[in-house]
Amino acid sequence: MQNSDIVVDHFGRATLSGPYPEALNEILSPAMAKAAYAEISSWPAYQPTPLRNLDALAKSLSVGAVYYKDESTRLGLGSFKALGGAYAVLRLAATQIEAKTGKKAPLSDIRAGQHSTALSELTVVTATDGNHGRSVAWGAQMAGCACRIYIHAGVSEGRKQAMEAFGATVIRISGDYDDSLKVCADEAKTNHWFIVSDTSYPGYMNLPRHVMAGYSVMATEILQQLEGKRPSHVFLQAGVGGLAAAICARFWHSMGNDKPRVIIVEPTRAACVLESARQDKPMTVEITEETIMAGLSCGEVSLLAWDILSQGASDFITIGEDGIGPAMRLLASGTAGGGEIIAGESAVPGLLGAIGMASRKDLRDRLDLGPDSTVLVFGCEGATDPAIYKAIIDAPSDRDDALMEPWHG
Repeated sequence: MQNSDIVVDHFGRATLSGPYPEALNEILSPAMAKAAYAEISSWPAYQPTPLRNLDALAKSLSVGAVYYKDESTRLGLGSFKALGGAYAVLRLAATQIEAKTGKKAPLSDIRAGQHSTALSELTVVTATDGNHGRSVAWGAQMAGCACRIYIHAGVSEGRKQAMEAFGATVIRISGDYDDSLKVCADEAKTNHWFIVSDTSYPGYMNLPRHVMAGYSVMATEILQQLEGKRPSHVFLQAGVGGLAAAICARFWHSMGNDKPRVIIVEPTRAACVLESARQDKPMTVEITEETIMAGLSCGEVSLLAWDILSQGASDFITIGEDGIGPAMRLLASGTAGGGEIIAGESAVPGLLGAIGMASRKDLRDRLDLGPDSTVLVFGCEGATDPAIYKAIIDAPSDRDDALMEPWHG
């Protein structure tokens, strides 16, 4: 594998210039992002996650800097998803308390268990590849409500057990993520349960907005950590697109017309956002083979996320499976810079996309990547399944060194 082999497909399109569009405030506004940051940063376990400087990799790629937002320690749950699902559960719980009592309930009171008796009658449900379900289960545990989680055949036993550890009932169905989503929606409707999903679809729009608001905390932290530096390029992996849309929106809120160039990275086997960009409308793709990037195995783009990405993302690329192990081992070794980093299978696609684009002159020129570029990538999870992580890390290949090949122009 050569670096130039990483990017399988690329599609570019124009984006809106100027300030964040007023119409998008209905999806994720600066006020929503500010409220999420104020709440989440008050949680007892909260700490900003590190922004790693991959200086050795930046030198090999001949770019100014590569920064890696390391979510492997986020709130003890090991992924950025801890920010979204749990926050949305607390917001839902607050609306239920207000509906019953006519009084607003501070989220801090809900987290403290002051309304657990009333909330014990509430059941929240979700479909997940693992990390989102773990966050929803944690939020339900904090609030004192019941939780049911639907997983598909490809979700590992380790991730299932991690959700059960927070008291959730986990139901495994046959099929893929989109099949689990349909079963979840059907059973929620029949039993009058409340879906807390990180994707949106017709008739289900409110709570995914709060999930994305939670995700935007990462961008708020980065703006503080960069101390005035401006990222020029952001490579964002996408499943349904919620993470990518939240980060795109938050930088747009803060930087306006100076927002970074947003590049979406997906597995070739689950490229619903790229196909949506090609068709200029939300699309569904059939997943015929599961990707190793478990958290990105999604065939249908979130409608709310697409509304943001269709206007704010400039490039859409796909990557294959072969680079995942080498990228995980590269970060674990510390060779890229930034220290030894624990990165799961879904943590490295953005990094691989950046390496692949910077290693091909035609794509490098299209993105205007060069010595003055400040590249930002998101390591969205750590070893969320320790057994899978260890198996990958312990299986070096003769292709590992390719990721640090210097760019010669």
